[in-house]
Amino acid sequence: MLIAQLQKLLTTPITQKSRHQSRLAVIFWYSLSITFAVGYILMGLRQAFSSKYIVSDDAREYISWMYRYFNPDLFPGDLIADYFQSVTPIGYGIVYKIIAALDIDLILFSKIFPIVLGLITTSYCFLVCMQILPVPMVGFIASLLLNQTLCMHDDLFSATPRDLIYPLFLAFLYYSIRCSGLGILIVLALQCLIYPIIGFVNLLILFMRLFRWQNGQITISQNRKDFIFFAAAMMIAAIAILPYAIQSSQFGPAITAAVARTMPEYWHGGRVSYFSNNIINYWFDGRDSGFLALISPPQLLFGLLLPIILRFQPHFLLTKQLNDEVKLLLQVVIASLIMFFTAHALAFQLHWPSRYTHHTFKMVLAIAAAISITLVLDATFQWSRQNGREILILGTIMIFSAALILYPSSFTLKVFPKTPYLEGKAPTLYNFLQKQPQNIVIASTSGEADNIPIFAQRTILVGKEYALPIHTKYYAQFRQRMVDLINAQYTEDINQVKEFIQKYHVTFWLLERSAFVPEYITKNTWLQQYQPAAQQAIAKLQKTLPVLATLINSCTVLETDNLVLLKTECIKAVTNT
Repeated sequence: MLIAQLQKLLTTPITQKSRHQSRLAVIFWYSLSITFAVGYILMGLRQAFSSKYIVSDDAREYISWMYRYFNPDLFPGDLIADYFQSVTPIGYGIVYKIIAALDIDLILFSKIFPIVLGLITTSYCFLVCMQILPVPMVGFIASLLLNQTLCMHDDLFSATPRDLIYPLFLAFLYYSIRCSGLGILIVLALQCLIYPIIGFVNLLILFMRLFRWQNGQITISQNRKDFIFFAAAMMIAAIAILPYAIQSSQFGPAITAAVARTMPEYWHGGRVSYFSNNIINYWFDGRDSGFLALISPPQLLFGLLLPIILRFQPHFLLTKQLNDEVKLLLQVVIASLIMFFTAHALAFQLHWPSRYTHHTFKMVLAIAAAISITLVLDATFQWSRQNGREILILGTIMIFSAALILYPSSFTLKVFPKTPYLEGKAPTLYNFLQKQPQNIVIASTSGEADNIPIFAQRTILVGKEYALPIHTKYYAQFRQRMVDLINAQYTEDINQVKEFIQKYHVTFWLLERSAFVPEYITKNTWLQQYQPAAQQAIAKLQKTLPVLATLINSCTVLETDNLVLLKTECIKAVTNT
């Protein structure tokens, strides 16, 4: 009797005959889905608002230059700001331009936005599940798993365009199942404007949907409207992506794979760490190269059971309720893999290959896992009612449910949710620089320099966070700056220091107090990428003290715990000895 009640509550599909009861079930499971989503996000946002100078790690790349929306005179002639403005998708820039027009602080908005994204993502995930298998619990399990995986990585809190992949792609799936042409085209346009590379996956899915699998054969649609619609989708995607392609090409072309293999930036410890001597890591788990990169939690792997279950449908009666559009999940996998291998073949013209599977696989596996779990549970209920053993079944269900829901708090996860927020450690420095003229330039090898553009809105010459070796015209200039900076910082020749200051119009030089010991360079994987300058600097430090170190006492204008800020006017005034 209890098993029958549980089956009715958990795995009974909604029907038109019991609208009131079905509506209550949908409201209950949807509300539960939203509750967990909001709970996870609020847990992540606790850190975001724990201090004034806290921001998402990658937001420094995208949001810093956007302060130009408030003041167009910021970052004049700034290579870094100009570059990241050029590679920021147009739609994403428009979102923040609207926020700036509303006079809302951009960092504040980037912290609040995950709540909105989480609600939309959860809602569309629930709706997609209800379209494929009209059992409300499926929507809850899928959204629970998806929100868990999003909060285990920085896929909602990054304050970058990738945060919008999930709500937009799930919306695309929903409107595809509903055959809503207008909805598909609107979402496709938004996707191409905000995260263009996923637009290619969308187009491949629409292309595959022109074909049908019937009686063991592939047939093409005979409906002329299907081809007209696909042509319209192609045109909209081209119109949305082309301006971005032109905009981002000013610092192109993209580096070739052959050249990248010769650069330490693309190997272990480098800024990108794309290549690996471990072929398993390279193809499967590599953050930028592997097609299963960052796929977790392990519960998602229940999604792999779905194809097996569908092969034995007579044993799973609930499969009769499956919408034929369950095939859309397979189409997503195929389209993602096609783009994954295409991106590998054209490296790095289409960005990192893993971006085509990393996000879409998470969504597909979450939905497939929820369907699989529900189908198995329903079959278990059927078996139990025929064979007894209710206590065993109830105990198993309780243990499994607890494991599913309480997984984030288990000992296997050291941190949940995992957020990319970091805290600026030098507020005195930011306040001081903010009061300086807008055209100043700060040179530094310190990691704290990465925070200056977003917290002080002032130009830095270089910074680890901005050292992306993707586009040749940008990175050639960036690398030369780094080499010149290392050479000047560790030289004994005051004239070389002055020439560097003059060449790059440096106003301030930010130094760490520990910068003049060999270990500062030997233990810094970022500086080690710039050879032979780094090795030459180590050799010099082992023999004598660089001239810059001797000027700290006389030219420092600001000091913090481990940082000193030197004014270059003072350095230029030093005479040769």
